[in-house]
Amino acid sequence: MALSVVAWLALALGLITAVAIACDCYRRPQPMQIMNVTWPITGLYFPVVGWWLYQNMGRPDGIPRASNHGRGDRAGGHQHMKKAPWQSVFVGTTHCGGGCTLGDSVAIPIVAVTGFSVAGSMLLSHYVAEFIAAYLFGILFQFLPAMSMGQSTPAQALMAAIKADTLALLAFQIGMYGWMALASLVLFVQPPQAGTAVFWFIMQIGMICGFATSYPANWWLIKRGIKHGM
Repeated sequence: MALSVVAWLALALGLITAVAIACDCYRRPQPMQIMNVTWPITGLYFPVVGWWLYQNMGRPDGIPRASNHGRGDRAGGHQHMKKAPWQSVFVGTTHCGGGCTLGDSVAIPIVAVTGFSVAGSMLLSHYVAEFIAAYLFGILFQFLPAMSMGQSTPAQALMAAIKADTLALLAFQIGMYGWMALASLVLFVQPPQAGTAVFWFIMQIGMICGFATSYPANWWLIKRGIKHGM
């Protein structure tokens, strides 16, 4: 019962953080449009602290859109002061985490509703479905910005997205899957069902674990020039 209360509290705070960031992104649109989606998603699995992260590393400087009085984006202040390398990598990791989180969140209900099974294991079923969905969304999150810059053909943008996101996504899923295995096989006698708050609280922690394991991969990709810092 106590764990259920903690789970509901963490999920509620995550939702409040995500909504607060989304509202601020509406008033202060991100230079890269996909980050208007990525930052609120980050708030979902970083309750409360996600707002601090967004304010310090993601919130554009300048005048909010609502205060422009028709002067357009030029007056809207879409610039952000130059980030330290670790911050640039951190924001790049949120970009990766956004695609993974969205994909995982879509796959989990599908597995629950369809009864999709791999070798009779619910854990493996989640692993397979979530990896496929996370990979597709992760590539999409890289593909769309590449196309919006107008410097690539669709084929070039797709190849660049695959190169930039594959390793980062694998690293993210390793952290998340490791935590899911620990929770399912060790911490709980009976793993919580997908329709419960405790399950999604476990997933919330899993996203943080995935973020931690993906950060070094993103650092390496950015250092090698395979992925752009943000």
